[in-house]
Amino acid sequence: MLAALFFGGSMGPPMIYLERKGRRPRHIYLDYSIANFIAAVMFPLTFGQIGDSKPAMPNFFTQLSQVQDNWPSVLIAMASGLALSLGNVVSQYAWAFVGLSVTNIVMCSMIVVIGKTMNYFLDGRINRAEILFPGAACFLIAVFLGTAVHSSNAKDKEEKLGILAANGECSLAFINVLISLTVLAQVKNDASMDGNVSSQAKPGSAEFILQVEKRRSIKVIGSNRLLGLGLVFFAGLCFSVFSPTFNLATNDQWHVLKKGVSRLVVYTAFFYFSVSGLALGIFVNIWFLYRPVAGVPASTIGAYLRDWNGRHWALLAGLLCGLCNGLQFMGGQAAGLATADALQAAPLVSTFWDILLFGEYRRSSRRTYILHTSMLTMFVIAVAVLLASAGHRKTS
Repeated sequence: MLAALFFGGSMGPPMIYLERKGRRPRHIYLDYSIANFIAAVMFPLTFGQIGDSKPAMPNFFTQLSQVQDNWPSVLIAMASGLALSLGNVVSQYAWAFVGLSVTNIVMCSMIVVIGKTMNYFLDGRINRAEILFPGAACFLIAVFLGTAVHSSNAKDKEEKLGILAANGECSLAFINVLISLTVLAQVKNDASMDGNVSSQAKPGSAEFILQVEKRRSIKVIGSNRLLGLGLVFFAGLCFSVFSPTFNLATNDQWHVLKKGVSRLVVYTAFFYFSVSGLALGIFVNIWFLYRPVAGVPASTIGAYLRDWNGRHWALLAGLLCGLCNGLQFMGGQAAGLATADALQAAPLVSTFWDILLFGEYRRSSRRTYILHTSMLTMFVIAVAVLLASAGHRKTS
């Protein structure tokens, strides 16, 4: 679970880095989806083939041949993959509008509040309710603090730019003029610059914000604050249902399988989960190539295939996500998926990358620092309480 925690917290930064360097998000996600699937199939092909096949626990290839009997569980596993893939598609835009730290903490808190409650009952209440549900309350508080951090940080950026409009939003036209003037002024002041203007600006400064905005593929300055939060909550809802659905696929609590048909082992379910996630990710992002959203220019499949700018970073993100999911499901099978949701502590890792790599919250107001610290503190307490509720799944 510790390895899954690190992988899960580190998958977002490579994708955000590429988006801020100007690579189109659909190109990033297509590479990510392919690498994620490759990493995912490693688990059933290796761990899923260990040991002899038994009637109650067949190995991966044996169970693949039994799809005519276990197809109801297969469909449930594929629904789980669709939910996760849709959440991932939305989250790449939420990261741009809200930021990595707040987005991941709010989404993961929603996953635990909604998903772990469902898993608690699906797992036969093997976790300690008197500890589990107070932890849910702490996660819920972290969600409210996260929305406050986003609002406060957005206000700080507006104050730095010095262009608060009457409705509390920035003028996009004026922002574009400011970007051009800022960049031109810096080029004139430093003739030795090699074109990487952003390296001259201090993280958190108005110049830094404008330079990032000029280069990135998703333009966020001047957008409605509720747009970003809406994306975060929608992604959080998608993520909240994928773990309970996977639980149903592997443990058959709804008794959809006929008597005598073995339940899906976690590796087989993970394979079908990954196949459906890959299909949705590729379909949606190919659609976005020709019908883009968030003001990103249109593209083509040919342009994607020729775009090798930072492709290795997108592939790395997909690899990390595939490893994270596989290890999470293995841990959940042993200790209960409600406790395995402690993986949602991954935002603590992503917050570290967010501050270190992207300069988020640098030179922010005291109000923002207090809210952000409170959010992280509440999140740490919630994760600790969740871990304390651990139970053990019965093997009989």
